[in-house]
Amino acid sequence: MLTIVLTIVIVVLAIIAVAAVVYVLNARKQDSAEQPPQDPFGTGDQDSLRGDPRGLKAGDIVEIRGHSYSVRGSLRLSEGGWAWSEHLLDDAKGTQVWLSVEEDPDLELALWTEAAGAGEPGPRTVEFGGRTYTSDESGSAAFRSEATTGLQGQGAIQYHDYEAPDGSLLSFERYGEAGWEASTGEVLSRYDVLIYPAGTSAEDGR
Repeated sequence: MLTIVLTIVIVVLAIIAVAAVVYVLNARKQDSAEQPPQDPFGTGDQDSLRGDPRGLKAGDIVEIRGHSYSVRGSLRLSEGGWAWSEHLLDDAKGTQVWLSVEEDPDLELALWTEAAGAGEPGPRTVEFGGRTYTSDESGSAAFRSEATTGLQGQGAIQYHDYEAPDGSLLSFERYGEAGWEASTGEVLSRYDVLIYPAGTSAEDGR
């Protein structure tokens, strides 16, 4: 009789243990289904700590390597299924630069400064500022202007990009029927850029 009771107890305990394992496995599967897959190379953590460059808009403050700028306006550009943004930045001294934000597919940031005297695009290589730039890509895109950019609300842009062996960039852009404008670019890392949304300041974020 005692043997039968022990057998029943063992069987009941085994059933409870199996049920517990099944419950835990199902719970884990449900949690995994509710959470979308994460890109192992994504910048989610940095976005939460340093702000998301993809959401930049007029009035935001951008700190690049310790130097603060305000966003005056933005250009939203598209070519086929591709889209990127260029933001006009202004510092306290009135110095203006552009910050380009693109996903290709990883996030790419570059700081652009006017390059007067760089000539026009076309040749396979361009000599400027002691560097030799080689043609990288060219094309045309549609743009939409937001806030203050010095451009009309929308239109078309032609571009021709060059790159030097050390990674320095040179870009030519032409809006509508206007002449070519040249800029030199410097690639930025995600750690070079801090963003403070409109209504906050660098002091607030520290």
